Amino acid sequence: MELKKSLFVFSLLFLIPFFHGGITTAIAARNQDSSESWGYVEVRPKAHMFWWYYRSSYRVEDPNKPWPIILWLQGGPGASGVGTGNFEEIGPLDTNLKPRNSTWLRKADLLFVDNPVGTGYSFVEDNKLFVKTDEEAATDLTTLLIEIFNRNQSLQQSPLYIVAESYGGKYAVTLALSALKAIQSGKLKLKLGGVALGDTWISPEDFVFSWGPLLKDVSRIDGNGLQKSNSLAKTIKQQIDAGQFGAATESWGKLETIISKSSNSVDFYNFMLDSGMDPLALTSSELSQSIGMKRYSRYLQLSRITPGSDADLDNLMNGVIRKKLKIIPKNVSWGGQADLVFDALNDDFMKPRINEVDELLAKGVNVTVYNGQLDLICATKGTEAWVEKLKWEGLKTFLNMERNPIYCGGDKGTKAFTKSYKNLHFYWILGAGHFVPVDQPCVALDMVASITQSPAVSKK
Repeated sequence: MELKKSLFVFSLLFLIPFFHGGITTAIAARNQDSSESWGYVEVRPKAHMFWWYYRSSYRVEDPNKPWPIILWLQGGPGASGVGTGNFEEIGPLDTNLKPRNSTWLRKADLLFVDNPVGTGYSFVEDNKLFVKTDEEAATDLTTLLIEIFNRNQSLQQSPLYIVAESYGGKYAVTLALSALKAIQSGKLKLKLGGVALGDTWISPEDFVFSWGPLLKDVSRIDGNGLQKSNSLAKTIKQQIDAGQFGAATESWGKLETIISKSSNSVDFYNFMLDSGMDPLALTSSELSQSIGMKRYSRYLQLSRITPGSDADLDNLMNGVIRKKLKIIPKNVSWGGQADLVFDALNDDFMKPRINEVDELLAKGVNVTVYNGQLDLICATKGTEAWVEKLKWEGLKTFLNMERNPIYCGGDKGTKAFTKSYKNLHFYWILGAGHFVPVDQPCVALDMVASITQSPAVSKK
């Protein structure tokens, strides 16, 4: 696999060490025309976070609508935004290094981060430094934003929208609150535009209770499977209520095994598909550590526009992309610490973050929730359930409002529904599974233009 000739201008012409307190805390690089920059920030001693920023060539200058920046947060935990989000979903190039027509750069600049430390190209020098809570991840991300934004007045003029997928939603809401606190104290020079939660793991309890009924309704499991699913979901709720979050994570792994057996291996990212995996070959421990990552990879590979592609994200990131970036330490491999990231967050994995969403709404922050119709792991049924638990003063009015249909690209078929009240917005994306930008790129692009109030909103 080779980059196009024009892409070989990524010689490291610019190395920018950042200094703080007499020691180097960050190093960055950029390409010749400064349309891309990337680097590491040492968010804590011996904990290094990698980021990659793209400046859009579609930028529209409008004094009434500043050009937005999207910070993309991947899930997992342990999935790479720099890899998966960038090359599989919304970045300028796909895994074959061909231009993506639906890149979100058409509507905003993009900032990808390998979060938490240990994900993707990010790494720790001591295994004790992996984050154990979403709050710790938020603190590291806030440190990263301070390093990137406080040194660049141009970036400070653009509103930042935190857009998250899957487990990334838990990072997003905790980061938004942490960033707001840093902004108010003067530590962070940044305009927070809003938060968007795409098929996010905000309330694990509501999702595990949604799996059985949803799959029964679509004939994927029978009454026996439903009984087994609901029984274990009740156990998970009891464990969560008792604060036994590690035990709840273990039970979650067992529930996925039950669902897989009862459904003949339904795909957790699109219940219309088979996962192609043999659940009998996986122990609960292996489920907790690797099944989510394998499903991520396989689903996205099957969803690529170019069938039969032999592109492999791991080979791409540890091969030609690593060579391009030039600053990845020799002893660091992309994704090398991912399983350890998941393990470290074991006791936080099943904790809900509904209260954080409520707090953001109360502070007037724009919160958008969007969900793929065919998702199972973060099913729409579960998302609607946690939204209905919000204590936000506008919730009753929001729930009573009618939805509006969405069309896209000249297609007369209904592609989505949406409704909004004050600073809460919800999108129901039809025909999409867990990865909305992959399954419905046209609708996703129009949606993100609306979320960010992009001045390029009218440009297709």
